[in-house]
Amino acid sequence: MKIEIRADGAHISGYVNVTEKKSRPVITPHGKVVEEIEPRAFEQAIARAGNITVTVDHDNTHVYASTDEGTLKLYEDNIGLHADVLITDETLIELAKKGKIRGWSFGMYNVQDELEQRADNLPLRRIKALDLDHLTLVVKKVPIYSATSVELRADGEVEIETRATEETLQITEEAPKPAPSFDNSAYRARVNAIRK
Repeated sequence: MKIEIRADGAHISGYVNVTEKKSRPVITPHGKVVEEIEPRAFEQAIARAGNITVTVDHDNTHVYASTDEGTLKLYEDNIGLHADVLITDETLIELAKKGKIRGWSFGMYNVQDELEQRADNLPLRRIKALDLDHLTLVVKKVPIYSATSVELRADGEVEIETRATEETLQITEEAPKPAPSFDNSAYRARVNAIRK
């Protein structure tokens, strides 16, 4: 995860999830498994998605950025799901400056998967398709892929699975640019000459 503090806010970028990377053991609707997300699953999810929001610690009461606002850009490349986020909230910018943002997490639903039983290991869950619900910046929770929680939305119909990842943090702060200094003595001399 890379955080750049600029005049317009905190620019946070990095990989939210690496495809085809096996997770740590995680509790899912199939029980305890190891899982991996197949290539192009995120690309297809982004193409289908409406507005995807950015929260902190999966608290959807405050949205810090979104694809609709243009403050969140998402794409999948040959590594995985990459996000670029612009944060303008002063409190969150201060947390970013202090290195308190510990990683990414995301919520998914409508998961299409395949389970492979393995003799000496936990089953492998291959996620072939999913819908992205939101991204979240991890501040207080432990962001180790695949930390997970399953939440039922108020209407009881959508089951959201969350996954988190921890990245090495790199913070840079752009120094404020000094006001330009002008030598306008020649101009002043001409103005003074006209006045005489």
